Amino acid sequence: MATVLHLTGPILVGPDEVRDQAWVIGDRLTFERPTGAHEVTTLAGHVVPGLVDAHCHVGLGPPGEVPREVAEQQALTDRDHGTLLIRDAGQPGDTRWVDDREDLPRIIRAGRHIARPRRYIRNYAWEVEPEDLVAQVRVEARAGDGWVKLVGDWIDREVGDLAPCWPVDVLTEAIAAAHEEGARVTAHCFEEESLHDFAEAGTDCIEHATGLTEATIATFAAQQISIVPTLVNIDTFPSIAASAGRFPTYAAHMLDLHARRHATIAAAREAGIPIYVGTDGGGRIAHGLVVDEMHELLACGFSNAEALDAGSWAARRWLGRPALEEGADADLLVLAGDPRDDLGVLRIPIAIVLRGRTI
Repeated sequence: MATVLHLTGPILVGPDEVRDQAWVIGDRLTFERPTGAHEVTTLAGHVVPGLVDAHCHVGLGPPGEVPREVAEQQALTDRDHGTLLIRDAGQPGDTRWVDDREDLPRIIRAGRHIARPRRYIRNYAWEVEPEDLVAQVRVEARAGDGWVKLVGDWIDREVGDLAPCWPVDVLTEAIAAAHEEGARVTAHCFEEESLHDFAEAGTDCIEHATGLTEATIATFAAQQISIVPTLVNIDTFPSIAASAGRFPTYAAHMLDLHARRHATIAAAREAGIPIYVGTDGGGRIAHGLVVDEMHELLACGFSNAEALDAGSWAARRWLGRPALEEGADADLLVLAGDPRDDLGVLRIPIAIVLRGRTI
């Protein structure tokens, strides 16, 4: 006899759309009451889509690629904190094995970071000179799941501060190449000039985006360039500045970007720039911080519902993945209260359902 999971809502189909009940049959969600004999298990509570971490690195640690058992634990940690869909924003290993696991979150990959030589964290990225960027972008566009990740700026030790990594003409050609390959482009960008350059070159998304100014905010809004602020990562800028040693200009720059982080993202929100939840989990940031990142967005003027939308319905739509729709993947959380009123209920779900299975 088939087992059916009966969800007695409210079922939050969207921020402002609610259904009374739904069913999970196999690994699919339906709003049509099943017929025939079934063994039924009922779960009552507020139902939301599985959360999205749109900037995460399963398989990455401080030294670079980590062993499979470490990557597995990273993915399990994200899952147990409600993240059921990850956009993996660059890592050096092969995590395709995750796709074969019914108990691990779904991953959308951006391949490996692409950086300038000696202008990023060691062992993380393909390091290429500008003349080789276009060719490497094509390689990573084919290796990923529709995304390419570039490192747009990093400390330039010769100038003692953050500086762009790529000439604009090369960026423009590289982004056009990614688009020809059917991939979108995102980039790590902290400082101001790199954001201007990537917007001019036609990027699709920017990670961090701490250097947004009034001018680039207007440009990003006009071009609808998405940003993933990773504010839980940006909160580490003071410690980075403290260890900057002989680069005082760089340290002061990082402190300034940190000090205005919430105001910057608030201005981006007000201008209508699409903003999504991402934690930068992996590397030096812990996994499982998706709800913490949503709370950071509250400090930028987001309501509870807006912050939840940025890490669930809207993020899934942006990434081309279903939320709570007829026939959609049954990846969802059952909660004791309404997260549109209190994001805290996301921390203690009644149930996590992944691929139709209750975790």
